[in-house]
Amino acid sequence: MTGVIDIKETYFSRFSELERALGEREGSPLHRLRQLAIERFAELGFPTTDDEEWRFTNVAPLAQVSFRLPAANEPPAVELKQLLPSWLQAAAGPRLVFVNGRMIPTWSNTDGLPPGVVVTSLGQRLATGAVPAPLGRYADFDVHPFVALNTAFFREGAVVALPKGCVLTDPIHLVWISAAAGEPIMTHPRHLILAGVQTQARIVESYFGPEGAVYFTNAVTEVVLEESAIVEHTKVQQESTEAFHLAAVQVHQDRDSRFTSHAIALGGGLVRNDINVILDAPGTEATLNGLYVGTGRQLIDNHTRIDHARPHGASHELYKGILDGQARGVFNGKIYVHPGAQKTDAKQTNKTLLLSDEAQINSKPQLEIYADDVKCTHGATIGQVAEDMLFYLRTRGIGQDEARRLLTFAFANEVLERLSVEPLRAWLEARFLQSPTAGRETHR
Repeated sequence: MTGVIDIKETYFSRFSELERALGEREGSPLHRLRQLAIERFAELGFPTTDDEEWRFTNVAPLAQVSFRLPAANEPPAVELKQLLPSWLQAAAGPRLVFVNGRMIPTWSNTDGLPPGVVVTSLGQRLATGAVPAPLGRYADFDVHPFVALNTAFFREGAVVALPKGCVLTDPIHLVWISAAAGEPIMTHPRHLILAGVQTQARIVESYFGPEGAVYFTNAVTEVVLEESAIVEHTKVQQESTEAFHLAAVQVHQDRDSRFTSHAIALGGGLVRNDINVILDAPGTEATLNGLYVGTGRQLIDNHTRIDHARPHGASHELYKGILDGQARGVFNGKIYVHPGAQKTDAKQTNKTLLLSDEAQINSKPQLEIYADDVKCTHGATIGQVAEDMLFYLRTRGIGQDEARRLLTFAFANEVLERLSVEPLRAWLEARFLQSPTAGRETHR
């Protein structure tokens, strides 16, 4: 597969372009970090299906496309409002909007934040030479090639920092839009979220692009929760079904902190989401919720890992998939209980609804336990719409198509009802009631 393109020639050439554009001082910490990352990517290369972690996800189609870096302030090829669904246009709270890899100040708004709260462009920070110290500390590029690629190429993203005791009522929105004309582009969003002691915040990452466009989004988000911090992270991916979306979220939790993730995947042709959470102190709690919807020939891969590194930690995981057409899904979830992490309470569940005979799911929930006083469960179920329930609804005068929509909505709603961002939840509910796979349509 690596023979499809010359990875070194293609990506090192793009890296040289980036270095010239950035003009970073040679030998600076950020310059050294980029150099280490691109060298590691060259060693790792694109993963193949011989790699157990990529067994069911073939990235050969990604290797067949030569992506360019967006030009400075490259305008979008379509009107931005055509790409934003109604729920996001109506959502309250501060926001940073990025188009073709650059923040758009006129579309962004951080007014009214409490004193001491930082919500700013990473690119602006880097331009002043102020590199946030935790950047790159938690998302390890040594084993993950796409994290290495992001670390080499990132130039924009968000820095969110909450001072001790800060509680934000409105969510912070980080919006990414890929809509460039001409040759396919690649962007490497990089976000750093620092939640101080006894803080509370909701972060919403959203990714959009016009249907039919070919581009590559490669995102990395690092989330650090200090003692008693509470962070709810929602990610909505609704990109073109011709696009590639690879993303990693790395979370590190301190004592008595609570982290919640809602991962909603509706678009993309080839999608891979990695979420890794380390519960690194007693009293921590992590909740991972996921909903992925695929149709046509989409491939949506979710890999999660929850590390219980200390005693008295709890984790709860529920991922649900709805697959139609020839879509394929992958769920690979691991709960790892380290030696000494006694009194761990962990539960993991993956459920998939197949709406066609050609749709496929490869599900692999896993437990790896090295402590003896724990309570851990895991499981997976795969099925189709129950014929007896269809029959029951039809005997009450409900048509077959509407009955299927209702049953599919009921399946998805176990995840949807957990969303705390009301406009998003209402929009998704309405979409699912229209059609089992309508949740992936964009607002027009």
